[in-house]
Amino acid sequence: MTKISFFTLTGAVLLALVSCAPQAELVKTQSELTSMRDEQSAAKAQIQELQKRLDMLETNVKGTVDMQKVMADYGAKTDQLSTDIQLLQGKLEENNFRIGDLAQKLDDKSFKITELAARLDDLDAKFKSLQSGSAGIATGASGSAPGKDPKTAAKSVGPSEAYRQAMNDYNSGNFDLALAGFQNYLVQFLGASQADHAQYWVGECFYAEKKYAKAIEAFSKVLKDYPKSEKVPGAKLKIGYSYLKENNHAKTREWLNKVIKEYPGTKEAELAKDKLRKIGK
Repeated sequence: MTKISFFTLTGAVLLALVSCAPQAELVKTQSELTSMRDEQSAAKAQIQELQKRLDMLETNVKGTVDMQKVMADYGAKTDQLSTDIQLLQGKLEENNFRIGDLAQKLDDKSFKITELAARLDDLDAKFKSLQSGSAGIATGASGSAPGKDPKTAAKSVGPSEAYRQAMNDYNSGNFDLALAGFQNYLVQFLGASQADHAQYWVGECFYAEKKYAKAIEAFSKVLKDYPKSEKVPGAKLKIGYSYLKENNHAKTREWLNKVIKEYPGTKEAELAKDKLRKIGK
């Protein structure tokens, strides 16, 4: 066996072994994420069931003659149901946070595996060049490696870090930098778990810069591209706010009333009600 063949085999084996570790972690994280999402669905179903029971109690109270007795019983049951709902909502929020954290880790691991695969392909190309005795020609005057994708090389920052940097810029009031960061995230990591959030924050950046027409367009893209995202209620609320800034009160009322009707009991619904009270229904 020649030295080149030995190094080729050794390099390939080493990189294959290195890539196995993140691959195993990726599978484990995906399993955890699936399990947590199942728990989330179950918790949502419980909340819906409790809400139905609460609605039935309210209906029974309205049609009962002995109001004092029923009201006392209703009050006790309502308190218990409300407590149960609050506990479930608390668990749901905690679960959502954990799912978001796991999803970002999954993004980073997938990104690292892609990078490792690219390095393995690059190393394989180098060894093939050495074997053919044309390493100098393949490398060229610039010294760049064959098969190296410039776009891949430019992605030195993982998805979660790129998102975190953009959020830091937004929180620091650097809206231009934040906007560029979120837009870049959407280009480089379109299928990542935070893509819907990044699109939402594109809208927030435009809103902060008082570019309300562009904000409406960005928030509308959340509704169109990510209809099941948790950012949808917030996007609809901010569309209403943006129309208010443009003095379009008819559109403002239309969107704020949508939020109230479609997402009762949420903080977005409360904010919509408060805004409507201030501008007058």
